[in-house]
Amino acid sequence: MIQVGIIGGAGYTAGELIRLLLQHPNTTIDFVYSTSNAGNFLSDVHQDLVGNTPLKFTNTINKNIDILFLCLGHGNSKKFLETHAFSDQTKIIDLGNDFRLQKDNEFQQKKFVYGLPELNKEAIKNANYIANPGCFATAIQLGLIPLANKKRLTNTIHINAVTGATGAGTSLSATTHFTWRDNNFSYYKPFTHQHLGEINQTLDSLQTDFSGDVMFLPNRGNFSRGIYVTSYTSFDGNIEDAIQLYQDFYNDTPFTFVSEKDLHLKQVVNTNKCLVHLHKHDKQLLITSVIDNLLKGASGQAIHNMNLMFGIEETTGLQLKANYF
Repeated sequence: MIQVGIIGGAGYTAGELIRLLLQHPNTTIDFVYSTSNAGNFLSDVHQDLVGNTPLKFTNTINKNIDILFLCLGHGNSKKFLETHAFSDQTKIIDLGNDFRLQKDNEFQQKKFVYGLPELNKEAIKNANYIANPGCFATAIQLGLIPLANKKRLTNTIHINAVTGATGAGTSLSATTHFTWRDNNFSYYKPFTHQHLGEINQTLDSLQTDFSGDVMFLPNRGNFSRGIYVTSYTSFDGNIEDAIQLYQDFYNDTPFTFVSEKDLHLKQVVNTNKCLVHLHKHDKQLLITSVIDNLLKGASGQAIHNMNLMFGIEETTGLQLKANYF
């Protein structure tokens, strides 16, 4: 069995990670580290786990575990690793943004591979350290990389994406209170969101001659979980050409699928799927991509990466049905 440690176990992402690992046939959770919750049952914080596990949070770590998941706030993974050493045999998956960019991916003689399986599967299989992609970045990139892979990006890309309230984490703020969020809608960080760095990095790695702008407008939706992305850009070809291009790219991927029908969030919430739909209007190709921000956009993708790193069939523990009704 793979011995697992989790750092920062109280947030939404960690809660979903714990839920998946408890059901995974190849893993055992050794510890869940949280200084603020040490001594409390996991189910006291993650109440969906009542009856599933007797584990408690701890403020001590086992340095010899097989794999470590870092579920810390952005910028805190480096700080934690600077003060806590682990065995050279311990693999690490960071769910924060500390190591996603190439300029940041080497740390303490560890080189972190960007963990988007649809793009880097072979590198992930051979990696010991993974930088898990961001949730917006996952949904947006899966809508665009088939075009970049075939050098078919020619003009500005316009992206409008909406995320649920869980995308903001568990800490309360003015825009996460129920009375503000309910029956409400707003944008934030227009054209400057932090996930643009990894999106641009990926597009540039696939199509170095692409010089167009990526105009990303993120929005807050009045629902709990999920990301709904619409991207559009010029495409020199008909809709049949576009669909074939995407189907060829995702032909052997177990979680990303091209749909002929319009998409909605209930198709993917509680799954590790990404669904992609294409529509052509005049010269513009509209690409819709939808994911669950906590699973395909975070913990599910981390489990997928773990499976690849340990040579496990990649869908293990991730064959989840959507909460459709």
